Amino acid sequence: MNHATDTPSAIDDSDALRADVYRLLSRLLSAPPDAALLTFVAELEAEGDETALSQAWQALAQAAGTADSEALPRAHFRHLIGVIQGEVVPYASWYLHGTLMDEPVVAVRRDLRRLGLERDPAVKEPEDHLAALCDAMAWLIEQAPAEQASFFNHHLASWGERCMRDLAAVDTPFYASVGRLGQAYLAMEAERHDAALSAVRIVDPAPN
Repeated sequence: MNHATDTPSAIDDSDALRADVYRLLSRLLSAPPDAALLTFVAELEAEGDETALSQAWQALAQAAGTADSEALPRAHFRHLIGVIQGEVVPYASWYLHGTLMDEPVVAVRRDLRRLGLERDPAVKEPEDHLAALCDAMAWLIEQAPAEQASFFNHHLASWGERCMRDLAAVDTPFYASVGRLGQAYLAMEAERHDAALSAVRIVDPAPN
């Protein structure tokens, strides 16, 4: 994703971490990790609680520590790309309408243009690919935080968790762990953004 209006923006540590998680998910969905990225993921330390998100982080770190970086490109192709399509088809159009390049990608493109974002010419996948939407969310957290709840609820909330749940069911431990992390993380984000929108809806209008 090209960010035509990128400018430095100060955000707190929790939002910086949220952006980093979105970028990591985007990277792992868009291409197989190399050895350096696998090592980085394997060394991540999760909170020691029993939440679904912490358990998912721990499982991903363990899977990265034992994964074969030379085998993961084949697994990535089989699960997420395929000759015709992979076992998981990570597009909003597919999950919402059962076809590719349908109305959801048009809606995403419209909102991305409004925000000053555009697809990198080197990227072949349409803008409703889950990796592209995660990348867009990372940018919104850092550069346009007022837009993030609306974007998430319009373009991710209705299908992102389902897609990650499907990825969690594949037979490659590393990619199953990516799916579990994505499912837990998007569930947490859905609660955050639903609460944000609810707060906006119940605020009384200013008196005239």
